[in-house]
Amino acid sequence: MLNRVLWLVSLLMASIASAQAAVILQYHHVSETSPAVTSVSPAQFKQQMQYLHEQQFNVVPLQQVIDAIKSGEQLPANTVAITFDDGYRSIADNAAPILQQYGYPYTLFVAIEPIEKGFGEMMDWQQLKQLAANGATIANHSWGHEHLIRRLDNESEQQWLARVQDNLQRTEAAILQHTGQSVKTLAYPYGEYNTALQQLLQTMGYVALGQQSGAAGTYSELTAIPRFPVAGAYANMASLKIKLRSLNMPVLSQTPTNPELSATQTQPELRVKLDIQDIRTKELICYVQGEQQLPTWIDSQTFIIKSNTPLPAGRSRYNCTAPSKTQSGYYWFSQAWVRPKADGSWVAE
Repeated sequence: MLNRVLWLVSLLMASIASAQAAVILQYHHVSETSPAVTSVSPAQFKQQMQYLHEQQFNVVPLQQVIDAIKSGEQLPANTVAITFDDGYRSIADNAAPILQQYGYPYTLFVAIEPIEKGFGEMMDWQQLKQLAANGATIANHSWGHEHLIRRLDNESEQQWLARVQDNLQRTEAAILQHTGQSVKTLAYPYGEYNTALQQLLQTMGYVALGQQSGAAGTYSELTAIPRFPVAGAYANMASLKIKLRSLNMPVLSQTPTNPELSATQTQPELRVKLDIQDIRTKELICYVQGEQQLPTWIDSQTFIIKSNTPLPAGRSRYNCTAPSKTQSGYYWFSQAWVRPKADGSWVAE
């Protein structure tokens, strides 16, 4: 009888933990004329927002999700936050009216230099100020959308960190000057970060979001909060519906923790320890380089995954999912990697 009670309590605790998860959606363009790989069409975006409305998702400001992660506060089931990177005019023209129709809050991560130089199809400060007045949150995406982890020639780590700190502080000051907002939340440009950058942000009192997939929750690092990119092939409604029901993978520890690899680390071995009380471990599957791989379990809670082939220079991911024992959703975990070329230089973008 006692064992039965303990089992029921464990299931209840697992259900509470997973209910604290939130799905953060990441968009760039909402346009039919921008690059497909970073875009959804206005019709697709309308369909997605309509689905959130019809299915009664709890769409909240990003800050509410961040506060819940910080405090361990329970979030309602099916909580979603909506974010946009870069600040393209298509957001003001095509996305904002749809979001206003449904009363959905959202966060815009903007870089300053592209705005002030009028690059491409960027919004100007007047448009951003108007969106902020209408309820949008404007947040930090670096001064010039730089690859923040990359050092300049002959630059020491101390000099690099000082330069990045100045970059982010100037960006935050500009956002405050033009919109009256300063939430100290960064979206890493290109989703690139490393442990030294995370430590700097923690010291500065910043929260940061990546571009690695997964639900956000109590097991998320506040300087590496996951988001689901929605664009191109990832704008498909069938796959998006699955992601919207995803759960925060209960990662207790992992090795390594640094996403930045050396040029010679072409097949990094990732070791992950999970709280497995609500996870169907036998059904945990990982995806590397677009190929399905089964992990190697070294004990009842810990698995290892390693790419079968060398990772390319640039950005890549290990993605792992596993079904819940008590709910219909999948736990989702993604490890981001970024690696220079063999000669130590970086992939040009």
